[in-house]
Amino acid sequence: MDSLTHIAVGACLGEAIAGKQLGRKAMLWGALAHSLPDIDFIAGFWMDTAEEMLAHRGFTHSFFFVFLFSPLLALVAQKLPGPQLSFKRWTALWAVGMLLHLALDVCNNYGTGLLEPFSHQRFSLHLLYVADPLFSLAPFIAALLLLRRSVPAVRRRLWATAFACSAVYLGLAAYSKQQVASTVRSSLQRQGISQQRMFISPSPLNTLLWYAVAGNDSGYHVAFHSVLDADSSSIAWQYFPANRHWLDSMADHEDLQHLIRFSQGFYTVEKWNDSLVFNDLRFGQMLGWHQPRGRFVFHYYLQHPTENEVIVQRGRFKGWNKEVVLALLRRMAGQR
Repeated sequence: MDSLTHIAVGACLGEAIAGKQLGRKAMLWGALAHSLPDIDFIAGFWMDTAEEMLAHRGFTHSFFFVFLFSPLLALVAQKLPGPQLSFKRWTALWAVGMLLHLALDVCNNYGTGLLEPFSHQRFSLHLLYVADPLFSLAPFIAALLLLRRSVPAVRRRLWATAFACSAVYLGLAAYSKQQVASTVRSSLQRQGISQQRMFISPSPLNTLLWYAVAGNDSGYHVAFHSVLDADSSSIAWQYFPANRHWLDSMADHEDLQHLIRFSQGFYTVEKWNDSLVFNDLRFGQMLGWHQPRGRFVFHYYLQHPTENEVIVQRGRFKGWNKEVVLALLRRMAGQR
């Protein structure tokens, strides 16, 4: 999830675990504990772009990291001046904060290395876009109110309501995805589209409009479908050939191996002018609900690696304007 969501959720969690003992400082500790796994961004200063992508949400997002560092951080916290917690409660604050961070990140499509360093498998539930205002709204409002309210009973209701609202929203997202997945599978079967692998992920900032990808090593079909679409039998699939044979001459390149591993098999290759471009399909299309043949958000220039800064983010909102936003809202509402 985005950093602001982690801070707001962490602040509410800190209040829930240690607010009685630490007062408002518990919110700061909770936000720190919940945000700590993202310390892996520091490693990016010494890594090339392709390697950095695998480092992010890797070891610091693993169960082993939480198990190893929660008691160590509890020992450090106990040495600091001011109001204190027991070692057990400090450990719980760090451990629950980091575990909740891992749980939220697994809901996104990036892939989280829960089992590092013992397994490089990445886990993704594809339930939430990396920034979802409706999911984040309740914790954010609760965190702001917790800064102003001092009555213990009111404070308890604030963080409890925030977590309840987010949990309900997450449950609705899971239900929506299940409904869309059923429709997508029926559409693929009805249209005779074969596939070896498939995923369904929310489109930007919502859980009404979903982005579906289905295919194999030859190519992938891509489509958008809203839970409010009146005609569920007319999903318009767009086909993108994989063109993986274009990579034969550079199959041993380390950057390419990192990209293939990172993409979990969902990738295509295109030629843009003089460069081969590696597309990771998991991050969606630029304006795909508005431009069905739109380019993919995540694209990596294989022959020009110096142009690949912040490659995951650079295409997320490129080309957005009033018309694009209105088109997104219409498709969310089931209008084509």
